Parts: sequence; structure tokens; C-alpha cells
Amino acid sequence: MKTTPVYLDNDPIRKEMSQMAHADVVRALVQSYLAQDATAADRLIADDFSFTSPYDDHIDKATFFERCFPASTQLDSHRLLDVVPTDGDGVFIRYEYRSLQTGQRHRNVEVHTVRGEQVTEIQVYFGGPA
Repeated sequence: MKTTPVYLDNDPIRKEMSQMAHADVVRALVQSYLAQDATAADRLIADDFSFTSPYDDHIDKATFFERCFPASTQLDSHRLLDVVPTDGDGVFIRYEYRSLQTGQRHRNVEVHTVRGEQVTEIQVYFGGPA
């Protein structure tokens, strides 16, 4: 007789696996951004994607690729400091970067919402100089 595992909604192992997968999706998206791999990023970003920052108010996927994706070429360095999954579909990241233009280091926080294996939303919160 073949058995199929049954998972409860509050199963901590299933929950942890989902959170780890969400964090991996976000890490992969950050890596594709830094490498300017638009093909990989396109697979990781949902079609109904929304991006919000102090400069952008709920822009869609196409506008994100046009306006924001090329911005990594203006970075001298970028380092993920924290990747923290939430109890739900969110993943917080905190990172530090150095601007090629000014040489200044800054730290920002982002909240990524992940559905399945795609990011559906990013909210960016600007920090100050590091």
C-alpha cells in the first residue's frame, strides 16, 4: 500500500521549508539583479508584480525592468546583511551598498512577498548612510 504524507496547516517543518524556499527565491532575485541577468529575474518576478519605494509608487513589472533593474550598474558594491523570512509569504532583507557616483555607503530594507517561486511585491525602505 502506498501512503501519501499529510501535512497540517500549522506543521512547523512544512512552514520552515516554505520560509527557506521563499528566502532562496529572494536571494536568487538579488543575485540576478546584481548580475544584470534579466532572463533569470523575469522568471523570478510574477506578472502581477508591484514595486514600491520612496521614488516609485506601485509600479508594474515592465516599469521595474525599465526604471529600476539597470540601477545595479551604479553600484560599486552590494552586500546582503540579513535575509529574514516571516511567518507568512514575506521575506525581509537588509543590505548595504556603495554608490559609484558618490562613494557613499547606504543601508536599505526591503520586504519581498513571495508566492510559489515568484516575487509578487517588493517594498523598499531607504536607510541612511552606513
